[in-house]
Amino acid sequence: MDRLNWNTKAIDRADRLARAAHALGPRLAGKVVATDAIVQLLEATLQPGDRVCLEGNNQKQADFLARSLTQVDPQRVHDLHMVQSVLALPEHLDLFEAGIASRLDFSFSGPQGARLAKLVAARRIEIGAIHTYLELFARYFVDLTPRIALVAAQAADAQGNLYTGPNTEDTPAIVEATAFSGGIVIAQVNELVDGATTTLPRIDIPADWVSFVVKAPRPHFIEPLFTRDPAQISEIQVLMAMMAIKGVYAEYGVQRLNHGIGFDTAAIELLLPTYGESLGLRGKICRHWALNPHPALIPAIEAGWVESIHSFGSELGMEDYIRARSDVFFTGADGSLRSNRAFSQAAGHYACDLFIGSTLQMDLQANSSTATLGRITGFGGAPNMGADARGRRHASPAWLKAGREARSGRTGAAGTPRGQKLVVQMVETFREHMQPAFVERLDAWTLQEQAGMALPPIMIYGEDVTHVLTEEGIANLLLVRTDEEREQAVRGVAGYTPVGLARDRRMVENLRDRGVIRRPEDLGIDTRDATRNLLAARSMRDLVDASGGMYRPPARFRNW
Repeated sequence: MDRLNWNTKAIDRADRLARAAHALGPRLAGKVVATDAIVQLLEATLQPGDRVCLEGNNQKQADFLARSLTQVDPQRVHDLHMVQSVLALPEHLDLFEAGIASRLDFSFSGPQGARLAKLVAARRIEIGAIHTYLELFARYFVDLTPRIALVAAQAADAQGNLYTGPNTEDTPAIVEATAFSGGIVIAQVNELVDGATTTLPRIDIPADWVSFVVKAPRPHFIEPLFTRDPAQISEIQVLMAMMAIKGVYAEYGVQRLNHGIGFDTAAIELLLPTYGESLGLRGKICRHWALNPHPALIPAIEAGWVESIHSFGSELGMEDYIRARSDVFFTGADGSLRSNRAFSQAAGHYACDLFIGSTLQMDLQANSSTATLGRITGFGGAPNMGADARGRRHASPAWLKAGREARSGRTGAAGTPRGQKLVVQMVETFREHMQPAFVERLDAWTLQEQAGMALPPIMIYGEDVTHVLTEEGIANLLLVRTDEEREQAVRGVAGYTPVGLARDRRMVENLRDRGVIRRPEDLGIDTRDATRNLLAARSMRDLVDASGGMYRPPARFRNW
């Protein structure tokens, strides 16, 4: 940075804008770029070594800009530093194979996890760090500020105002960090409005934050990530959901919460209006959510269980339902959802009393990870949602009860009164292909060695996990007092995995006597009652019917 000139970022931006205007000529009208000129725009605005945020979210993808970026000349544009929350598309890694990009900071790479691991092993990608979402967004405003942002929106007008639609997701955080630090913002849109015969339903990103807009050849890709077909929920998952509701939610009076993705949590949502109602829990649990608009939650919403939902993103097919339930969802004057991943991640961390989700591996200390050999999947939002918020100061009954259990009998700093967030890892003892979910040593340690990471890629640290829930029962780790007790509590619910078979049976029974481990029968649950008949919807068609026909599932989920 030139300390004799304190305006270098503005000068640099002006130079890039001028280069773009010169290169595109009549194919640039104000801020609107001709679709077939997008590669030329990228080559004119990008420089070797630039830090680039290519919007790849959990769901919404700036896919046209991703494809176009792979087409730039690597002699002109190379060694880019990519910062993006999700690696979802093949193009996201094609950039590295082509030499256009070389360094990566990200959060999640589920669909591309295996390929990413191979490229890292071949030293084609240098990973700066694997982040949780909120952590990465924070660094956009500190030391990972993008020079160029490539984002996606639903529509734009000629001035460059953007309507992001229901799937706003990461866009505001990306654009604000870039636009207010001398960067260039390029947005692909599904539609251009003329401002006269057609107008934007609302303005989500103002025009003076946006440098260029381009109409994509087809609408940007959105993944229906949170849709789960109730027909695929098993009776084991029903049993685990019953234990979660009675053994955790009811025990602590959990009113504010977040659910991770999966059939396990979908089962909980579908049991609220049936099993939860039979326990008299409506109005006592599950009132306020930080959650995408899960279709599985429709029956609970219709039954009056849910008061509010703030969403990270939207969900395909839920648009009309959300519009009709504006008392529950955060919607604009136009009726469509206003999602925001950064704000929802903050809400999930500080305003929720419980996070429940699943994992691929858990060790004897209850450390859990989705990183397995041959795959670098990242973390997404789980480390943030599944971490005790040490900065929290407001109280709630659930938070205070968890804190009392964790600190009972302790002295000194460890005994200082405070609350604690409930973090529940809900996992069947065996995963697909009969791989045990419980292991003596996480694959994360081997991945650390192979990739030269500073730390093993552990998703949720064991010290933050309060409960481990399997088909065998619940282990309440708030009540353990030694490492040996913690290990045996984990073994005690690990079933017939090698970890479970190696339990000290006498110690496990002692933990059960103390209420650290509770089996279904200890909770008053008859396993014979755990049938699919308890589900408030047993098929996608049932969800549509529950919504009054307003939910329109994507075609791949329809069989009628």
